Amino acid sequence: MARLHLFDLDGTLIRGSAAAVEISRQLGLSDEIAALEHHFARNGLTPDEFAVRARELWEGLTQDQLIAAFDGAPWMEGIREVWADIRTRGDHCAVISLSPDFFVERLLPWGAHAAHGSRWPSVPFTEPVDRSGILDAVAKVKIANQLCAEFEVKLDECVAYGDSMSDAHIFAAVPVAVAVNADHHLSELATHAYTGSDLREAYELVRFRQ
Repeated sequence: MARLHLFDLDGTLIRGSAAAVEISRQLGLSDEIAALEHHFARNGLTPDEFAVRARELWEGLTQDQLIAAFDGAPWMEGIREVWADIRTRGDHCAVISLSPDFFVERLLPWGAHAAHGSRWPSVPFTEPVDRSGILDAVAKVKIANQLCAEFEVKLDECVAYGDSMSDAHIFAAVPVAVAVNADHHLSELATHAYTGSDLREAYELVRFRQ
């Protein structure tokens, strides 16, 4: 019976950081994005408003800076190896993230079957952010259902990996969930919890329970 492994990006595949943080670092805007992230986490800033404000900060973003942000991010070790093993077993793996699609989709060559992020204009920007294309936590479940239909897998045959309360909805929707470097709020909702820098170790928690 095939399974679908669903991975969050920020704080999960990227340890202790996020796509927005790494992009802003390349632009010398670390303080500015930290303030925006704080507003998002603490003061109820919506994902679409966050995106609009981030787009303003990143007005001059180039493809070279985007590539540098992606390549320089603190990725978990073993991502390619985990996804290769998933494929070898006849299972599927996908990334679902609120981060910009132009960053998330760069993971496809690493072995993900699918990578879904918020819909942003192409880099360099010539258009505004379309708020309707920005994902929220609930949208992760909707996309998971779409992927299940695409890969002919049931939602109760999925495993979710995440780190924050934005993953709470998807954790509640699947039978097996792995909290990766998460605080106790999410860990208490998870089947398994992992702290460390190697995705292979987190994957081992569910690999032999198929």
